[in-house]
Amino acid sequence: MSDFVLTYETNMQVVILAAGRGKRMQALTEDLPKPLLTVLGNNLIEHKIDVLPQEIDEVIIVTGYLGDKIKKHFGDNFKSKKIKYAEQTDLLGTMMALKQAKTLLEGRFMVMMGDDIYSKEDVASCLKHSWAVLVKKMTDKIRGARVDVDSNKHITDIVEGVELEPGMLNNTGLYVLHTDIFKYPLVQIPSGEFGLPQTVAKAAKDFEISIVESKNWHQITSPEDLEKVEKALEEEQKTA
Repeated sequence: MSDFVLTYETNMQVVILAAGRGKRMQALTEDLPKPLLTVLGNNLIEHKIDVLPQEIDEVIIVTGYLGDKIKKHFGDNFKSKKIKYAEQTDLLGTMMALKQAKTLLEGRFMVMMGDDIYSKEDVASCLKHSWAVLVKKMTDKIRGARVDVDSNKHITDIVEGVELEPGMLNNTGLYVLHTDIFKYPLVQIPSGEFGLPQTVAKAAKDFEISIVESKNWHQITSPEDLEKVEKALEEEQKTA
């Protein structure tokens, strides 16, 4: 394993991957990029910015489909966070999306998917590690991305598109990485895209990549999910 000294940066970056169209959202994304869909009055990118700690002071949004609408909404500063943009013209997967932000990144950084909702607690827990992946322990059978770990809870592999049994770990798409990730060759998956999970699995052979079990992660893949997640967040607010 490579040596990595963990430091708690006061000026850290997050990359939000927000280039995709979200075809499964049907008519909702005909004129609006999926990351601008709203849940409880805030769009999906705003939900992510709201859970960022003070030390993450710069947000890099990777745009693609209807990216101008995202740029118009957030500008170059939003809720005291500096906003920068990278563009993914060819939608060839999450690692290719992240690569568009390479020249803007320094050292350790966080990555979030543009269409998921994460919690402050989970983000803070991930930032305690030099490299990390936020995972969700399954309670039901579901198709997802299985995260395999060793006895020290360090990642050994990430396998996408498989049936997960209860107790297995599912990748949530939130990572703490380092610019060393760009030293690894792109990994092409059967769809022809280049996947970030596959590159992270390669890096796990050289770095100890920890898992953090999520206490509160909401995935949005369909119009029905928007309503379901909104109800779940309303219940969470009542009990907070």
